Amino acid sequence: MIPLKDENPARTFPFVVVLLLATNLVVYLYQSLLSDGSEARFVYTYGAIPALLLGKARAHGLAPLHPIWLSIFTSMFLHGSVLHLGANMLYLWIFGNNVEDALGHLRFLSFYFLCGAIAAGAQIAMSLSSPVPMIGASGAIAGVLGAYYVKFPNARIRTLVFIFFLVTIVSIPASVLLIIWFLLQVLQSTATMGTPAAHGGVAVFAHVGGFIAGWALVRRLEPRRRRPRPMRW
Repeated sequence: MIPLKDENPARTFPFVVVLLLATNLVVYLYQSLLSDGSEARFVYTYGAIPALLLGKARAHGLAPLHPIWLSIFTSMFLHGSVLHLGANMLYLWIFGNNVEDALGHLRFLSFYFLCGAIAAGAQIAMSLSSPVPMIGASGAIAGVLGAYYVKFPNARIRTLVFIFFLVTIVSIPASVLLIIWFLLQVLQSTATMGTPAAHGGVAVFAHVGGFIAGWALVRRLEPRRRRPRPMRW
């Protein structure tokens, strides 16, 4: 299933979502213009490497960020391919505007990075000695999906569905689409648990951790609505 559009218009313009989309695109364009060796150094510098973050390995001639924890945030703007970038930005565009609308611009930005950091922590916890850089915005975007699940479960999502040789577009409740997505991440993470992380792959534990973080945090971070003051006569 591939979501195409939600039938849930936002009340405000999603400035932060647009800024995140533009930044990810610019960084990927810059990354794609680098030579193979320069791109590798770029990824190893700005990607989040569990072994380096936990002090379990040396840089071996590389020049990681200082302080190294900043790589948790810079890694959210790196992507491994056009497909990787496109899929992440599609989900951010469809689901991010309503979550930004609900939280407000600055709160949404803080929420996005907080979910991304928690997602990275979940992945690091399952690959403590991995020397492979973690890159991509999917952990933070998983947090956005978790928040959307809480705030807009009944919103309809126009979705491209593949059923054997049949391809069709259907309107699915957000709660159904997102819980299927989450369960697929859980199943995939269970299947990969205990396997070595030295050769990379999809950071599915980040997806699970990010979604749970978004689900748990959105109510706590949304603005408190002031109760109207009683009229005095």
